[in-house]
Amino acid sequence: MPVTHQQPAGTPTITNARNRARTPHKLFVNVPVNDIQATIRFFEALGFNFSPQFTDATATSMPVGEDAYLMFLTKERFAGFAKAPVGDPKQATSHLLTISVNSREEVDETVKKAIAAGGSTTDEPEDHGFMYDWSFRDLDGHAWGVFWMDPSAIPADA
Repeated sequence: MPVTHQQPAGTPTITNARNRARTPHKLFVNVPVNDIQATIRFFEALGFNFSPQFTDATATSMPVGEDAYLMFLTKERFAGFAKAPVGDPKQATSHLLTISVNSREEVDETVKKAIAAGGSTTDEPEDHGFMYDWSFRDLDGHAWGVFWMDPSAIPADA
């Protein structure tokens, strides 16, 4: 029998409620950058790796999960895909990219590595009890959240 929850007024109605994808999909997030090599150096300093198979002078692929990838593209190449002007992330925020890590300590370590590699932060860590997060901006000004969540806070699918 499905579990029903009382939702606050104004909460959207969900007819396909699940905490896990019913059908797994690969996720590719495309991010415009000024310099592919500088971006690679920055994220390698944070412990990420890159796929040589999908790297050239205009793009690179950074796997972040079993089926999730960040594609960093030069602004020119990104504009070809977007078919619209490319915004300046240092002037306006159009998205927030958030990655999970395995512990509260790893949140702090990752943000400190980002700052040491040339990034910046504009806030302090936030402790929500079941979740801990902190954020940074990369070399191009893109906003990144880093968080840890207590696995017991994520309910299993019914």
